Amino acid sequence: MQQNEKPSDFIFIEEENTNIRYEIEKYLHYWKWFALAVVLAILGAYLYLRYTPNTYEASTSILIDDPNSEGLPSQLSMFQELGALGDTQKNIENEMGILKSKSLMMRVVRKLELHVSYFLEGRVRQGEVYKGQIPFKATFFIKDSTFFERDTTFTLQILSDTHFKLADLTESPSITHAFGENINTNYGDITITPRAITPKAFGSIYTIRVSPVKTVAERYRSSLDVTLLSDWASILVLKLKGPIKLKVEDILNELVRQYNKDAVEYKSLVGNNTNTFINERLSLIETELEKVDKSAETFKTKNKLSDIPAEAELILTTNSQIEKQIIDLNTQLRLVDYVMAHMDVSANALIPENLGINSGEVNANSTRYNEILLERGRIANSSGKNNPVLNNLDTQLRQIRESIAQGLTNLKSRLVIALEEARAQERNMNARITSAPKKEREYRDIQRRQQIIETLYLFLLQKREENAITLAVTIPNAKLIDVAESSDVPVGPKRKMIYAIALLLGLGIPFIFLYLMFALDNKVHNPKELEAVVKAPFIGDIPKTIHENRILVKEDRGAMAEAFRMLRTNINFMLGHTMNATSKAVYITSTTPGEGKTFVAINLATVLAMSKKKVLLIGADIRKPKVAEYLNMPSAEIGLTVFLTNTTIEIPDIIERASSGGFDVIQSGIVPPNPSELLMNGRFDTILDYGKNHYDYVIVDTAPVNMVTDTVQIASKADMFLYIVRANYLDKRLLEIPKKLYNEKRLPNMAMVMNDTDSKKGYGYGYGYGYGYGEQKTKHSWLKRFWS
Repeated sequence: MQQNEKPSDFIFIEEENTNIRYEIEKYLHYWKWFALAVVLAILGAYLYLRYTPNTYEASTSILIDDPNSEGLPSQLSMFQELGALGDTQKNIENEMGILKSKSLMMRVVRKLELHVSYFLEGRVRQGEVYKGQIPFKATFFIKDSTFFERDTTFTLQILSDTHFKLADLTESPSITHAFGENINTNYGDITITPRAITPKAFGSIYTIRVSPVKTVAERYRSSLDVTLLSDWASILVLKLKGPIKLKVEDILNELVRQYNKDAVEYKSLVGNNTNTFINERLSLIETELEKVDKSAETFKTKNKLSDIPAEAELILTTNSQIEKQIIDLNTQLRLVDYVMAHMDVSANALIPENLGINSGEVNANSTRYNEILLERGRIANSSGKNNPVLNNLDTQLRQIRESIAQGLTNLKSRLVIALEEARAQERNMNARITSAPKKEREYRDIQRRQQIIETLYLFLLQKREENAITLAVTIPNAKLIDVAESSDVPVGPKRKMIYAIALLLGLGIPFIFLYLMFALDNKVHNPKELEAVVKAPFIGDIPKTIHENRILVKEDRGAMAEAFRMLRTNINFMLGHTMNATSKAVYITSTTPGEGKTFVAINLATVLAMSKKKVLLIGADIRKPKVAEYLNMPSAEIGLTVFLTNTTIEIPDIIERASSGGFDVIQSGIVPPNPSELLMNGRFDTILDYGKNHYDYVIVDTAPVNMVTDTVQIASKADMFLYIVRANYLDKRLLEIPKKLYNEKRLPNMAMVMNDTDSKKGYGYGYGYGYGYGEQKTKHSWLKRFWS
């Protein structure tokens, strides 16, 4: 070793492990907590799955009839696929909304009586039963509006095949009744009749729960899933989940039936209105036809008319064609007047179709008007008044109605003009019939009116038959493709996912707890944390012991004894100690009281004395002396403080032999009022000089540096400073004090020692203290060993 080199220059700092490994080791120390949390989480998941009923999914598919797409030319199919024709998609979305409407689901609930649920009491929980699983039938006689809004629960216990007990949850005790008996309750009269009661059912307890229809319908409606099979298809897939397969299948099948029933009723509405209109007109025309027939009969009888003369047949043939034209024009005018009168009387009613009006525009607008009016009625039943779709439909209806009225007005004007022209031709022809008798002409007028009314009457009879045929062949709006069916494999609860969540919770909850504990912990735990802040050499750590303030003896071979022997070796190395070297003064201090500096000082003096060295321990912490207490020695009347104040006292007078350890001690003595001034008066240096001349080692137990300045004032005479940091005790923020002292070199040859470390937590360096020395282990109970 070269002369300008110090032993401390050769202290090699072990390369730090990765932070990831260090963090993992911190959490692995608490592996028992993780194991317990995982076991509890898996057990909770098992119990949850054990007592949670399975959920099954039923599905059905229907084909929606789209009247707008019937007869679509093949040239336009390409535009429909490209989305250019949006009416079809809009119609499908409207049907999807109707299928999920609350009113439709309420009808399903009432039809299947789903608001009345039955539950069988089990050992742990209640299980819902449905239809064939129920050995009795409950009949409620009051099914008014209040019944469908009632929320009632009562229990039924089967006693035998003839009697049972019935009890309301709000009343006690239960009352025994016979099956088939009329029972008067607060929620109306009910009758319980048996179905298939076996001896196994005796003693079974059933809970009958009557819920509001709106609540039940909303629950099923929110669970209903309606989707398109594909973007360009009109096939809807309906899915519903529930604990009972038969129940969800019945709900879907009844939902489709109710939907088709509503669609048929709406489609029949046009035909029924048209039929009513035709019957009203036929009644009026029959009266008019009867009057005309009687007029013709009276006229012929009175005037004794015969056939038209042969000489006028040629003219009459020509005139008959004109008359036929006049009849047709009058018929059209009457039809136009009927429709216009109907529109004036019924503002929001359907407009009769296919009456034979010779106007393609009017007929097309009437058909479109009726379709939109029906569509509006269906959507209004399942939505609010402020639905934007209703507002759009109202606007279209208003525009189409105005177009129809204008078309009828224009048609009537054209018919009037054509009729005037035909009558003018008729007058010309009549002028040519000079030889025809006047009575014959009057009769022909009567006959013409008779033919007009008869033609209109026959026409309306024909239309009534056509409308009746249309009503008879009305088809539903949806074609059932697949009936509701559910798979045997439940879709919930998802066992793998629940176990995975339980495993994550079992690992996550302890991790979060430990993470918060570590994050909120501001103590120094291990040498790594110490070395990360203070760059002074680290020369040893003292492990935690069962007995605090324990003083070593020569026979000790435990971890603590080996730790102090290792500390002795490192001190000798740093001091460059040899057999011929002068004695060394080793100061021991800490940041705050309670970190074990006196404990380290006494045991260090003990292990040095064991190596056949003369050691002097000086209790320089004169403010709060602890040396005598640790050594179980009586407090000295003449100690360090008396020596510092009284110049007549000699050093040998204050030196005592330790009761154990084989070293000499200078106790602190009486606590003085001015400790700082005493340590600075020069007498303390005399003691140090004496110790170095007569002892191999001088161990000085000083005051904490963060409390007072005593230690810094006497630091110049030290050959080495041991700075004690207690694990799990010192605040990390206080490490700035030793860091500053080391960086500013205010404590000579400063080295760090950690006290009270716990190697089980992975906080030590793992020196393996006690290896091969047969260290005795303290036995603990199995519970303490588990949580340690």
